[in-house]
Amino acid sequence: MKTRCNPTGRPGARHYLLLAALLVLFGGCASLPPNADNRESFTLRDTADTTLGKAVLASLASHPGESGFHLLPLGLDAFAARAALALAADRTIDAQYYLLHNDLVGNLFLDLLLRAANRGIRVRLLVDDMTLNGSKDISAAALDAHPNIEIRVFNPFGRHTPRWIQYFSRWGDVTRRMHNKSFTVDNQVTIIGGRNIGNEYFDAHPEFAFGDLDVLAVGPVVDQVSSVYDLFWNDALSYPVISLVKDNSTPEHLTAVESQLADFAARQSDSAYLRALRESPLVSRISDWSIDFDWGKGEVLYDQPAKITAARDQNQFHLSTHLNPYLDDVARELTIFSPYFVPGKKGVANLKNLRARGVRVRIVTNSLASTDVALVHGGYAKYRKLLLRAGIEIYEIDRQLTRQQRRARKGPRGSSKASLHAKSFVIDRERVFIGSLNYDPRSVVENTEIGMIIESPAIATEMSDWFDRIASEAAFRVALEKDEHGDSRLRWYRFRDGESEIHTTEPNTSFWRRFGAGFMRLMPVESQL
Repeated sequence: MKTRCNPTGRPGARHYLLLAALLVLFGGCASLPPNADNRESFTLRDTADTTLGKAVLASLASHPGESGFHLLPLGLDAFAARAALALAADRTIDAQYYLLHNDLVGNLFLDLLLRAANRGIRVRLLVDDMTLNGSKDISAAALDAHPNIEIRVFNPFGRHTPRWIQYFSRWGDVTRRMHNKSFTVDNQVTIIGGRNIGNEYFDAHPEFAFGDLDVLAVGPVVDQVSSVYDLFWNDALSYPVISLVKDNSTPEHLTAVESQLADFAARQSDSAYLRALRESPLVSRISDWSIDFDWGKGEVLYDQPAKITAARDQNQFHLSTHLNPYLDDVARELTIFSPYFVPGKKGVANLKNLRARGVRVRIVTNSLASTDVALVHGGYAKYRKLLLRAGIEIYEIDRQLTRQQRRARKGPRGSSKASLHAKSFVIDRERVFIGSLNYDPRSVVENTEIGMIIESPAIATEMSDWFDRIASEAAFRVALEKDEHGDSRLRWYRFRDGESEIHTTEPNTSFWRRFGAGFMRLMPVESQL
């Protein structure tokens, strides 16, 4: 009997079946341990007698039923606020983050939590499993051995199978992540927004900075954030780190990590970044509670943790279901800040409908040069002409800051390259949404997110003015114009250091970066962007 070969040299059906079988086999090794250590715990709500509780109560007395909001657009201030609140904590710190980097900011953040725990503060830290593993697992497990610290990992990968295999064998499971970011102290003050814990989010990176936005809030919205935190903390997808890394949760490991963090903090004590943090006016304003708040109604919108395991069309679990009525209700102007902007056909249709009603729509997103995810830019670029033809205004961030902008930066590192990371909507200059939600399929359908609707014309006007400054000082205005042959061509306009520029290709990019982004536009992966 003759054996039939594959004359093209390509894998045949048997090869694919074998590969699939191997992935299933190895995927079976990625099973998770029983989540028996996931014991329920909840926010401590009787905290009116804490230092922050007394300060907040005095502020709320003249604003019954309202919440107070303070924007944190500068990275240094955003970290200073977290540090000052951690030092002011009397009872609890609840932190929830998508990424926690092993860098200057990440280690300073853990040192703050550890110092609070040593003062008797209950610390709960919930992190997504996107960047844990290896040495981070060991450190997390060691910190978890502290009697006042508990660390949980959301939607974890198996620890005995390479992650790349799990991306195939558990596709649709581990590819859906917890993208939430919140930091709440004594159930009295909370910070939510777009920042993960890492150098580039807090003006601590020597060459690169994310333009991001958080909001510090007091009042009724804080209790709402705490309720969302408890939902995720007690969900079946939240695994105590000790159930994943049992052998490293010992007093000896804790002592070693405590020593490492203390040594690290001591070495950094006279660094430019630590000096700038200590000199931040916001630290003293939190200490003596002289923060300027804008007051108004607030509502926390969030994806439920069940979104991760539910079918994608079960939108009763989706944040977008509760946000859409606000967006549909726009009467005059919608301003969108979205670093990863992939509207899809439905999003384009929604924005075009707003324009048809006479609503002005303005969008700022990253240029190909400024984005840190070129694949996402490929997904966005194919909708650019459709949006421009509808009369929607588009601005793309210039990666290179001007000399004047570098001098104006508050961070001690003086980063020269920038990328947008803030996620916000401004509606009719009367209300805003600030949170972790990008205008893309991954945020809307795949991951979980959190944000606040804030009813405050003052904040809405401030953010609209911020958009105006970005548009005039730090971004390219994208236009669609006819060339000499009558064909529609994209143009990028920029006013830099007193001179105007016009670009006919994606500004500040190489041929190969443009080629790669163009190729990515052809890939059928939009649902994952």
